Amino acid sequence: MSYFPRWPIARSATVLPDERLPWPAALPMGVQHLLAMSGSTILAPLLMGFDPNLAVLFSGIGTLIFFVLTAGRVPSYLGSSFSFIAVVIAVTGYAGTGINGNVGPALGGIIAAGALYALIGLIVMATGTGWIERLMPPAVTGAVGAAIGLNLAPVGVQGMQGSGPHMLVALLTLVAVALFSTYGSVAMRRVSILLGIVVGYLAVLVLGNGMGMLPGVDFTALAAAPWFGVPVLHAPEFHASAMALIAPVALILVAENLGHIKAISAMTGQNMDRYIGRGFLGDGIATMVSGAGGGTGVTTYVENMGVMAVTRVFSTLVFVVAALVAIALGFSPKFGALLRTIPAPVLAGLAVAVFGLIAAAMIRLWVDNKVDFSDPRNLFTVGTTLIFGAGNFSFSVGDFAIGGIGTATLAALILYQLLGIGRRA
Repeated sequence: MSYFPRWPIARSATVLPDERLPWPAALPMGVQHLLAMSGSTILAPLLMGFDPNLAVLFSGIGTLIFFVLTAGRVPSYLGSSFSFIAVVIAVTGYAGTGINGNVGPALGGIIAAGALYALIGLIVMATGTGWIERLMPPAVTGAVGAAIGLNLAPVGVQGMQGSGPHMLVALLTLVAVALFSTYGSVAMRRVSILLGIVVGYLAVLVLGNGMGMLPGVDFTALAAAPWFGVPVLHAPEFHASAMALIAPVALILVAENLGHIKAISAMTGQNMDRYIGRGFLGDGIATMVSGAGGGTGVTTYVENMGVMAVTRVFSTLVFVVAALVAIALGFSPKFGALLRTIPAPVLAGLAVAVFGLIAAAMIRLWVDNKVDFSDPRNLFTVGTTLIFGAGNFSFSVGDFAIGGIGTATLAALILYQLLGIGRRA
């Protein structure tokens, strides 16, 4: 069997991963996947003060890395991971608006997370996934994920606060995302974040540029930016404290990617367990490459899985098309300048929506996996983890420091295993 599939043209309505659409149909399908992930992939770097253009560029490069390492047999797009936001803000001291001037240590930490992730991938390739499922059952992964969302709550609330018009635009953006997600068509729900940006952006143009009630959108940099150009990369800096704080995010990415690959297996009817380790390795290397150039950590996207579920098109070549378009956009300074014109109150409304959804999605994880909260083992593990994360419990030993996300992760992993000693399976 060859390393890559041969991708014959599909003869049925369902297009399997090792099949393809005719090329005229593959291009719009790839663009649709790009749109589905773009709202979140653009928002994540903006909330961390990173260059969104680089995030889009490295999302395309990362997707191609994932495609090659999984032998072109696992349909997935790699976009910016929200799991890095809290730890990056903690490391850089980012205030929430404008360009983050201290990304170097965060990039070093992202590379460390990618390296740990890739190492786990190599171990899984040699041993299988059973030990991961025992170390990080749904009670543990859900607790850590929810702690990340709660840890970000002060950032979201602070961004909302301001003048009356500022809060009005932020709330309007938040409500718009919620309404599009709840009442929109399937296609609209896939791009609800983008539609929320449009609503908030228009509100600032009216209330700010038109009526002067709040700072308007400044198009000076957008007008001056060229259409095509080489992106400006950023060099990482390696500090032990930053690396120790950010590296544990790899555990969340492992749980996330494991669930996504198993879900794709269920949707396609193809057993993809043999590619799980390769998927971890590909995602880990993609995260390291992204961090080395100034991009965000990356992960597989549930939005793209939703598009596959609706269209029944699972061809991995569609994701190659999406990746190539993303790389092309990464070489457009005009596109990056447009993204940086998104107003602060719009980002604040989006932050509240996204941070809340991070925590709420973990509650859904517990429900879907029927986590038994009458079991004190689960109850104490989750409760302690949430308090450590929400309260940002931190400690330091000399120059070495661990923030709330790190302590929450350690608490979840250690406490769950400690409370399982002597219990019958």
